[in-house]
Amino acid sequence: MYKSVSAEEAVKAIKSNDRVYIQAAAAAPQALVKAMSNRHEELRNVEICQLHTEGVAPYADVKYKDSFHVNSFFIGKNVRHTLKAGNGSYTPVFLSEVPLLFKRNIVDLDVVLIHVSVPDIHGYCSLGVSVEATLSAIDNATTVIAQVNKHMPRTFGDGIIHVKEIDLFVEHNEYLPTHDIPAPSEKENKIGDYVAELIDDRSTLQMGIGVIPNAVLSKLNNHKDLGLHTEMFSDGVIELILNNVVTGNHKGVDPGRALATFLMGSQKLYDYVDDNPFVELRSSDYVNDVSVIKQNPKMVAINSAIEVDVTGQVCADSIGSNMYSGVGGQMDYIRGASLSEGGKAIIALPSATKSGISRIVPSLKPGAGVVTTRSHVHYVVTEYGIANLYGKTIQERVKALVNIAHPDHRESIDKSYFELIRG
Repeated sequence: MYKSVSAEEAVKAIKSNDRVYIQAAAAAPQALVKAMSNRHEELRNVEICQLHTEGVAPYADVKYKDSFHVNSFFIGKNVRHTLKAGNGSYTPVFLSEVPLLFKRNIVDLDVVLIHVSVPDIHGYCSLGVSVEATLSAIDNATTVIAQVNKHMPRTFGDGIIHVKEIDLFVEHNEYLPTHDIPAPSEKENKIGDYVAELIDDRSTLQMGIGVIPNAVLSKLNNHKDLGLHTEMFSDGVIELILNNVVTGNHKGVDPGRALATFLMGSQKLYDYVDDNPFVELRSSDYVNDVSVIKQNPKMVAINSAIEVDVTGQVCADSIGSNMYSGVGGQMDYIRGASLSEGGKAIIALPSATKSGISRIVPSLKPGAGVVTTRSHVHYVVTEYGIANLYGKTIQERVKALVNIAHPDHRESIDKSYFELIRG
């Protein structure tokens, strides 16, 4: 059906000055990434385009700066250092629009590195746990190189491609990178309780990965007929599906299915989604499309932030002027939930950092980016309660947000803000 070559042979298709896209998250093809990086002495000025990837990223080592430059559409931990080191850049873009960069030839691709399941008897492979912008990359790149892996789950949805769409095959079996999430603290459980209060039966949920989303999910066992329409999910949803809490029966889009664009979690998650028609992975220009999201009644978007100012501006991608992550899908879902009938847009975060610095602030740090504007945000939740900002004046917002800040900071936040506006 296809001829397999070594990873070293396959990546010879990459030439100096090429632009390469790597499939995202846990689907980043580790064998191809390593083989490409090992060619650093032969290659010059290769641009690596990517969203967040799990696993290794040896091409991001600053000592290979003449060979590779990393262009992040969302900044992951394994490449974050490249921005200061000078061998990396950040392109701000909504996750819903990353496929359009390729479709519209704004970012021309030469090569795409993908990670697929073993072909079935008809010659179809699955992109497994990550579809995001990869389909668009495949359609628009000159050369498609695939790592074929028996451990890649076969998922339903958009990510089914035929071997004819692939130019070079590398058979390499390895388990996918896993992402373990620690148990929630007392503070995070309180946030989970408050967010769960805002979620009605028959709501459709979007949430990210991390301790707070898992804390929220752990509080939903008595809810009924919830749905999932989210850019990604992790292990926390499995028990809710198995216990018939998440059914998807009342979704406005793809009812009876859990919808995502990528997955990241434990081996248990990967085993659960394998050949499971309840879970569908679709391209991010569909899953994260505001006009699609808003069709779900009672759409609830649960996102986090680095800091929130007392007027409701949400910084989620930078610490001051230092880029930390990315725009991602936060605004896609905040806006989609806002426009949904009965929808709720929620920002959930601890009131302070582990070192005691307040995350509710009089004003954002100089250079900080506003991912969600003050006019978009509805609810802000900390372990001290819920601030409902929608339709509220600036003065009402200040009062509400000061009330859910850490008690040690409330007086100084209030005083500092009013000193700011008085000049």
